[in-house]
Amino acid sequence: MTGFVHQALRYDSDGQFLDTTAGYVRDGLDAGDRVLVVVSARNITLLSEALGSRSRAVEFVDARDWYDYPSRTLGRYHAYCDRHGADRRIRVIGEPVWQGRTDFETLEWMRYESLVNVAFADSAHWILCPYDTRALPETVVRSAARTHPELAREPCATVDYADPADFSAECDEHGPSRLPAVRDGIRFAHGRSAAVRSALVAYARRLGLPEQRTYDLVAAVHETVVNAVRHGGGQGVVRLHSDRDHVICEVSDGGAHSSAALPPFPGHLPPEQGAANGQGLWLVRQLSDLVADDLDPTGSVVRLYFRRRGSGRPAAGSVNS
Repeated sequence: MTGFVHQALRYDSDGQFLDTTAGYVRDGLDAGDRVLVVVSARNITLLSEALGSRSRAVEFVDARDWYDYPSRTLGRYHAYCDRHGADRRIRVIGEPVWQGRTDFETLEWMRYESLVNVAFADSAHWILCPYDTRALPETVVRSAARTHPELAREPCATVDYADPADFSAECDEHGPSRLPAVRDGIRFAHGRSAAVRSALVAYARRLGLPEQRTYDLVAAVHETVVNAVRHGGGQGVVRLHSDRDHVICEVSDGGAHSSAALPPFPGHLPPEQGAANGQGLWLVRQLSDLVADDLDPTGSVVRLYFRRRGSGRPAAGSVNS
């Protein structure tokens, strides 16, 4: 086996999709690799028919059941590889769901594609990510060259590929703005976490959030507040806001963080087992739908987003570009 491979497949016809993916799957099965295909329902049908009887050796998953939010999707892939990839290569065809995303969500999925290069850098797995140029906005199609070291069907090495640290910094620059300061923010300090939880439960119930979403929101904000008390000067404020798409909880503190102690891509990547740092932010990202953070020794701000409609699966429709 060779090292980790991460490719994008930009295709404009069913034939192009099948020419690359069917051969990729057959080669993997011939090599004894485990093959996981996470694509749209339509592409599952196309590929399984093209593979014939060999499709029985492939694990197919509808992308809408897998690609809900970036951090949770990355967690799923890690868990899958931990279970099945100890002694064999795993080949994945992973087709993110871009339809029905807000601008912020689209940006975070682009960041996700870049972070895959870091998350699996030490593995021997192979991930192929299809991009249907017939349906996707040009901004999403172009981003594939910046987030994948290789482009299938495009033999010349991409010159647009961006280092994940640089790409993530660009995403931070174009992320959503902080919430406006308001007088009725929820102040917190050591010993005040119970009051914060009570206020969060009341706010979520007023908005009619389902019980599980309320639980996730309270747990994620509580973990963020605990981190702020421990590492951010011992006190801060929680601000709450809701719009058409999300409930937003912003936690800000007064500073005292040590930037040298922060791991790369804090909270985006699964922490090493037994690691002293990184557990809290990883948990927060797994419980939240989206997280934007500005971690600074002089005062940090973490914004947690919880999608309001349905279970968090994206609605059908066109991508916002």
